[in-house]
Amino acid sequence: MNSGGGVVAVCLVAILFGACAREDAAPEPARLGRPLVRDHVTRAETIASARAYLDHEWRAEERHAFHGDAPDGIRIDTPDLGFGARGWWRAGAVNRGMPYKWGGFETPGSFDQGLGRGQFAGDVYTSAKRRQLDTAVSGHAVGIDCSGFISRCWKLPRSYSTRELPSLCRELDGYEDLHTGDILNIHNQHVLLFEGFTDSSKSHLVAYEAGSPPSWKVLKNTIACDYLKSLDYKPYRYRNIRD
Repeated sequence: MNSGGGVVAVCLVAILFGACAREDAAPEPARLGRPLVRDHVTRAETIASARAYLDHEWRAEERHAFHGDAPDGIRIDTPDLGFGARGWWRAGAVNRGMPYKWGGFETPGSFDQGLGRGQFAGDVYTSAKRRQLDTAVSGHAVGIDCSGFISRCWKLPRSYSTRELPSLCRELDGYEDLHTGDILNIHNQHVLLFEGFTDSSKSHLVAYEAGSPPSWKVLKNTIACDYLKSLDYKPYRYRNIRD
């Protein structure tokens, strides 16, 4: 976690505009119609779920790394150390944090089950996947992406895209109205889960996300509010969240 007054712009530039570009895809049939959601989720439950992804420990094996075309014909690049400077998880070791996966909607439990079946640990975002949209989501990898992460934290029955999440919410008047469990969303781009402000000035906030470079995993960062505003992140509150 980056902390204090430092702005993590370098850390987030690629994250904020790459991690969830698949949201440009046309809605699948399951995404149409009225959403089926749980009656409510509490703010405490939301953050507990986020921390479970951030702190999840899992043992990686060589078979969980892959760079090439999977049996379904989709290119997969797992964010292991073999991926180079952008990779982070190590085979033969216990790693912490769920990897980013393009189109991922795993729980910590289903992620571990997928590893047990020999599925690959994560799948990074690429410009090619952006062009291919949902057709570039492979069933041979497991992990979580940004909107899948929010959907899981809110206990939603499926992954709602960054286009759809605002339909479950009301837009807040400003960042100063954010409470734990709210989101900051860019339509068709990326979404962050708000935890709190760093101090009474409300100039910096702490947020969770399923990010992309430089870590390709679930992250927790301190970010300058002015920076997020400059990128046009909008604050929203899920209508079914409770204190």
